[in-house]
Amino acid sequence: MIMAITSGNLVRLSSFNSLLQFVRPNYSRHFASGNRLILNDDPQLFLDSIRQQCRLGFISIDVPVSIFHQLNSLRPRPSIILFNQLFTSMSKIKPNPPFSTVITLFNELEVSGRRPDMHSVGILAKCYCSLGRVDFAFSLLGKYLKLGYPPHIVIITTLLNGLIDSDKLRQAVHLLDKIVKLQIHPSLVTYGSMFKGLCRSGDNAGALRLLRNMESRSPFKPNVVIYSTIIDSLSKDRLLPQALCLFHEMKAKSILPDVVTYTTLIQGLCSLGSWDDAKQLWVEMLNNNIAPNIETYSILVDSYCKEGNVVEARAIFEYMTKRGMHANIITYSALLDGYCLRGEMREAEKLLDIMVKNGVMPNVVTFNSLINGYCKSKKIDKAMAIFQDMHLKGTHITPNVISYNTLIDALCKNKRLDLANQLFKDMQDRGVAPDVFTYNTLLDGLLRNAQIDEAISLRIEMENNGVAPSIVTYSTIINGLCEAGQLVEAEKVFSTLVAKRLRPNVTTYNIQIKVLCRQGRVSDATKILKQMVESECPPDECTYNTIIKGFLNANDIVVALEHLQCMRSKGFAADASTASLFLGLLTAPNVGDEDKALLQKYFLEKNADELFSVSMMAWPSFYVVPYEFNQSEFLLVLIIWSMSSDVRCEDDVIALCLGRATLDASQAFKVTEGDDHNFSQKLARSGCQTNHISQLKAVKRSQGPRL
Repeated sequence: MIMAITSGNLVRLSSFNSLLQFVRPNYSRHFASGNRLILNDDPQLFLDSIRQQCRLGFISIDVPVSIFHQLNSLRPRPSIILFNQLFTSMSKIKPNPPFSTVITLFNELEVSGRRPDMHSVGILAKCYCSLGRVDFAFSLLGKYLKLGYPPHIVIITTLLNGLIDSDKLRQAVHLLDKIVKLQIHPSLVTYGSMFKGLCRSGDNAGALRLLRNMESRSPFKPNVVIYSTIIDSLSKDRLLPQALCLFHEMKAKSILPDVVTYTTLIQGLCSLGSWDDAKQLWVEMLNNNIAPNIETYSILVDSYCKEGNVVEARAIFEYMTKRGMHANIITYSALLDGYCLRGEMREAEKLLDIMVKNGVMPNVVTFNSLINGYCKSKKIDKAMAIFQDMHLKGTHITPNVISYNTLIDALCKNKRLDLANQLFKDMQDRGVAPDVFTYNTLLDGLLRNAQIDEAISLRIEMENNGVAPSIVTYSTIINGLCEAGQLVEAEKVFSTLVAKRLRPNVTTYNIQIKVLCRQGRVSDATKILKQMVESECPPDECTYNTIIKGFLNANDIVVALEHLQCMRSKGFAADASTASLFLGLLTAPNVGDEDKALLQKYFLEKNADELFSVSMMAWPSFYVVPYEFNQSEFLLVLIIWSMSSDVRCEDDVIALCLGRATLDASQAFKVTEGDDHNFSQKLARSGCQTNHISQLKAVKRSQGPRL
């Protein structure tokens, strides 16, 4: 018979079932209050109850420690197997497993003369490894090997996991090689741990080598878990060709991919924008009767939403729900964010209502999507209302730094700096620490409103609060100073970047080039351009347009054309302001004949396409081109008339050729009526057909085809 002390009273438990009823659902509550089982006249029943209790687990350390001491005091002492069960159960107590206590009890057991088995050694080794003392675990193994215990692959796997978790991957690889040479065959679990460690560290090449070694040396062959682990690592590193190759290899070896394999590849393809391939893989998955899980659907919904294809995302969402699968917070948030990014806020609100109705409560990510959507839709007051409402819905959701940053950014762009500053102070009062994006946003807002002193003070505050300014911070300051006309100060800030160990990015360089060009120091701007190339920061389209405009404004057409040619060779195009400058030079009366001839030669003889494209860029509001008036003829008309002595007609003829929106076609022809002969002569000399005069005049009667 077994007796139990409950709250100081001795309770007789007459049967094994009543004992189990005592320890099963409420054992933790009883034992946590100091209760303990007392052996009376049925030791076997007592031991059975302990085994049952170990299977059920513990929630506190007091009960298993008490049980240990009772077991250790029994004579004859119970089997080491029961102690191992107790230690294993203790090692699983959450949230903080008492590994140190297990080690202490193990040593106490050994001192009392109880000889451990290899399972005991494995438990103890795992405790040492979990505490980060892999060296003690190796010492433990060495000790028992000297005592004649045979090496066991389970313990070796534990040591491998300990090395991997301690970021000692090289030693783990060396240990695996060593045991293979000693003809100790690793198990699938051992290989699985090794593959997981290699892939987690990004050593894809090492994982592939191990895969080939396993195929050639091990009696165990790679399974779907091992292949999926490597494919997942390759996909996350954007090595999709290798991942797909491995995927086809496993299928060729009759290793059937599972939902994890397909989901991993779908996510990798979506991250690269290969939507069609991802959808094809999804269809293949369905055809193979492999049911997608909620993660698969969430990835597809999120990817299509980021692409802007919310219709397709909604179709997948509805397909999922029709198959009886319930969307989780990740799926709902992804679709809701898709609506918000497209400005479809009404649909987003409807989805939010459905989400709450289905028992899925919104989280901070959900609310941040709504705030961002309303900010992008220029409905900042509505975004502020959502922000204030966060504390009322759900489980008292607290705005995070992204919530504040989104609103502060929108307020700054809307020139509501007072409210932005108020939010900035509020976030600090509520314990939400501003990050570098918060400060950069406020700095940009202040500088755009010419509040230079306030911006400098904010930068100092930023550093005092332990937030290191980034290259974006200094680029923002340099640009703000430049726009405020403080070019010297802007250049000084730029010169301090090297000392601060900040590497300028293309935006920073572009701002500095703009500063130098505004100062007329185009030769220094060219040096910055060369410096960009040398520092492996390739110039972009903005860089070239800025420096070209600098040379054009400095009347250095030769160098401007050289940079234009270089820009075109790199696949960049002139922007509208650069194009306007070039066309202005072609028609300007104060441009010398030599420069005009150079421009005509460049555009007509070598780069007709260039002039046509920049002319289209220069006047985006000119959207009509005469019928059957081809590109080369259009260019010739433009250039010929720019050479005309009648400068008054230049704008009207350009308007005629391009169909300028601000000039009616009939008004344009008023300056050419009665002068068809002169115009025909110019066209004839240029090689154009005279019948195009009627086509030009047709603009009076029709606005022509739109571009």
